[in-house]
Amino acid sequence: MKIAIDGMGGDNAPKSNVEGVVSAIKEYNIDIIITGDKDVLEREFANYEFDRSKLEIVHTTEIIENEDKPVKAIRSKKDSSMVVALRLVKEGKADAVVSAGNTGALLAGGLFVVGRIKGIDRPCLCPAIPNVKRGMTIIADGGANADCKPRNLVEFAAMTNIYSKKVLGIENPRISLANVGAEEGKGNDLMKKSYEELKNMDINFIGNLEARDVINAKTDVIVCDGFTGNILLKSAEGVAMSVMGLLKETFLSSTKGKIGAMLLKDDLRKLKSFMDYAEYGGAPLLGVNGGVIKAHGSSNSKAIKNAINQGIKFAKGNVLEEIEDFVQSFKEDNEE
Repeated sequence: MKIAIDGMGGDNAPKSNVEGVVSAIKEYNIDIIITGDKDVLEREFANYEFDRSKLEIVHTTEIIENEDKPVKAIRSKKDSSMVVALRLVKEGKADAVVSAGNTGALLAGGLFVVGRIKGIDRPCLCPAIPNVKRGMTIIADGGANADCKPRNLVEFAAMTNIYSKKVLGIENPRISLANVGAEEGKGNDLMKKSYEELKNMDINFIGNLEARDVINAKTDVIVCDGFTGNILLKSAEGVAMSVMGLLKETFLSSTKGKIGAMLLKDDLRKLKSFMDYAEYGGAPLLGVNGGVIKAHGSSNSKAIKNAINQGIKFAKGNVLEEIEDFVQSFKEDNEE
């Protein structure tokens, strides 16, 4: 098994990517192909001791920047570290790719370079947010598709059901539909029609879920269009950062608070770790014909290592084959 890494993608590239790769090689004993400027990468890797036989560097001459227009960048920067890494998956030379680079470009590259699984209308991006049970809740879709049809939400639910079982190890994932109310019949036309289809699927569909319950561990997967999902995701990230900032401000505002912080140091560290995106690796792009993992743009080495682990589990779990089986059964059911 080999995992491809976009070596130049991300706010902290290439340092964090290189450190993440070294950690992954040591911990998972995995073969890795990293793409990017070979001279720059070689200088970074020279700072670490690890099994160099597990590493291959593929030289590239271009970088897709955050300000680049996604589709144009994928089509024009064919020798960029991102496009070359995606091409390795397309050509079967890597089992999955991890990138912390331009999100829009990676989504476009997933479609135009790797390609969709035959029969899937639209791929979905599936980021995770922490919940109060110290677990995670998957949002599907987290921003890839602003406008959706009921069929899309059905596919999102089926694909994340498979991913949750095969990669996250959830035996019978609870699937819910993001809505303005918990009762059946709530929401706009998309939500009402999607509800009817989801409740007849062979999944553990638990109905509608309001936004306030997303972090209360009442569901494992929340299905929605990408517009709604991205708002949910960004809101959760904003609340988490604000809460941590308020805690820090409160504890440092008085001597009593500073003493309390010292007494609660270990607990606060655990809380910070729990709310840290680095713990959750990356978000899979489900529905493309290969493992594509989007790491957070500001990923540190720990986040990159965990995203690589997601890619390993994705490949070992035969997620693509399971989704292809769903497509076939979905097609047969609709022909009856």
